[in-house]
Amino acid sequence: MNHQLSQQEIDAVFENLEQGKAKGPVDHGVRFDFRRLDRIAKSQLRAIHLLHDTFVRNFGSSLSAYLRSYLTVNLVSVEQLSYSEFLEGLPSPTCITSLGLRPYEGNAVLELNPSIIFPILEMLLGGTGKSPAVLQREITEIEQNLLDGLFRIILHDLKEAWKGVTSIDFNIEVMEKEPQLLQVLAPNEAVVAVGVEIRTGDSTGMMNIAMPAIIIKMMRHKFEQQWSVRRAESTESEQERMLRVLEGACVELDSRLEGAAIRVEDFLKLREGDLLEFDHPLQHSVHCIINGKPKFQGQVVCLGHKKAFRLE
Repeated sequence: MNHQLSQQEIDAVFENLEQGKAKGPVDHGVRFDFRRLDRIAKSQLRAIHLLHDTFVRNFGSSLSAYLRSYLTVNLVSVEQLSYSEFLEGLPSPTCITSLGLRPYEGNAVLELNPSIIFPILEMLLGGTGKSPAVLQREITEIEQNLLDGLFRIILHDLKEAWKGVTSIDFNIEVMEKEPQLLQVLAPNEAVVAVGVEIRTGDSTGMMNIAMPAIIIKMMRHKFEQQWSVRRAESTESEQERMLRVLEGACVELDSRLEGAAIRVEDFLKLREGDLLEFDHPLQHSVHCIINGKPKFQGQVVCLGHKKAFRLE
């Protein structure tokens, strides 16, 4: 116990410490977060983003027609969270429901903020939905019944959007007013949270959807089939559909004699009766420009009392 270290022994200790730092930390094994067992791949997450982008467009049209008023619906976010993190981001009180996912076992969650529910209820009762007052209270049973039509539209458009991947029959099983009372999933269970913004007039609110990640992982092969079919589907039917969409679009046609150049000084001196020479032989074709890009070649001709362009 009374042994004293020599200077050589002290130097050896510090030398060993410096060598250990140079080698860096030693990894004694593989680390794995058991709380994130059901996280899905980023490619599948992007596919879900595209799927709900389609849902948002259809839902915006359906809701505007149902309420006979113009509303905008935007997809805000698609991200992976734990169920407890999802619930913590919701307001209280609110309108939150548990959705059955037949034929799959398990439940999804659908939440509508009061900041958009009450303006929608006002429009359903004949109002404009532009009341400046923001109500932060629980909805009543009568108001729940009035919202049945709204939920039917949401579930129908969700079903149609998911039909490209798999057939899911969404149905409401339970409706609550406090997020913490709807414990349909374990707190650490991973979910895919979809945030949708609904805007009408001066009122803006969120609709939030949470799908269990484990169920989405079960559909991985269905997502792969969908995108492989879509990549090979650039067929005549798809081209005809795109053509029907584009038929009503307008394009701007223009034909120009290009090649001549003039200084600004000379341009400002031009008067009525002056003659300009274009360095463009008559036998050469003229470009037909569509929306600013040369597309066809031809000649400028007369058609009755008007000028026309004949394609070559």
